[in-house]
Amino acid sequence: MSYDVIVIGAGWSGLTAATAMAEQGLSTLVLEKSRGPGGRSATRREGSARFDHGAQYFSARSAPFARRLQQWQDSGWVEPWKPRLAVLGEADGHSDPRGTNRFVAVPGMNGVCKQLAESLDCRFQHRVEQIRYEQGWRIRVVGHEEEFTSKRLLITAPPAQAAALLGPGHDWFDCLNRVSMQPSIAAMLSLNEPLDPGFDAAFVNQDSPLAWIANNSSKPQRSGNDWVLHATPEWSKQHLEEPFETLAEALLTAFKAVLDFPVPEHAFCIAHRWRYAMGHAADAPGCLTDADTNLAVAGDWLAGSRIEGAWTSGDKAARALLEF
Repeated sequence: MSYDVIVIGAGWSGLTAATAMAEQGLSTLVLEKSRGPGGRSATRREGSARFDHGAQYFSARSAPFARRLQQWQDSGWVEPWKPRLAVLGEADGHSDPRGTNRFVAVPGMNGVCKQLAESLDCRFQHRVEQIRYEQGWRIRVVGHEEEFTSKRLLITAPPAQAAALLGPGHDWFDCLNRVSMQPSIAAMLSLNEPLDPGFDAAFVNQDSPLAWIANNSSKPQRSGNDWVLHATPEWSKQHLEEPFETLAEALLTAFKAVLDFPVPEHAFCIAHRWRYAMGHAADAPGCLTDADTNLAVAGDWLAGSRIEGAWTSGDKAARALLEF
């Protein structure tokens, strides 16, 4: 099957670009290896509990993203989140800007991506195993005999995975592999009773495996007694390959230690590993483009490693591909 453009990845960058190109009349296909859209803006369900176990919230620092955010808010896709915030430990080392307006997608952090995906041709559980350029792009997907073809290609996979797809002979192979991506271990804790330590979310700035803790149930259109615990990049890297049970137990123990506050009995605590959570390109060009082969690479790591960066990168990549 042939398309004007194929996008690999249904996260913020991929869906932003795909939406922009589809709106300009290009036949657009999105291939995503996971079961649904969102990437690290994920929402996980465990029984009646719900966790935003990846990206926690987003804010707008640029005028273009602020305008888009307002459109999503007007459409009911996002709502403000005004948590009682704390800094546990040395406040001097805390760099979160004062007066930050925080927003979350509803009913989960993947809400905006779900809305965008609904208007696109998205194929989930389609893992791309091979791409090659032969006067156009040919994409082979695991379990599919027929190749997908397109004039343009956008890759939004993490840099190491993008490099593997392009292969050692590509000009971008080495630079993609040089991008350092930090992992993040998350724990999802469901309590049997409410817990109110005097805050809804906290930056942990002390000697602890934890960097962030948040009462997920304090966000709009959430309920229950569900907490998300995020480990520091350093701790995550050191313990990345340990069993999930071990990771969950370690972060639960750290949670109790930083609170120094009685924690109710929990229904469960489970862990998740994000192997490619945070990274920064050296000069943050927004995206990589090659007009000779109608190719672009996008991702938050190219524009600031935040949701706004992912959106900005996808928007820039779309504008470049539309000119090819």
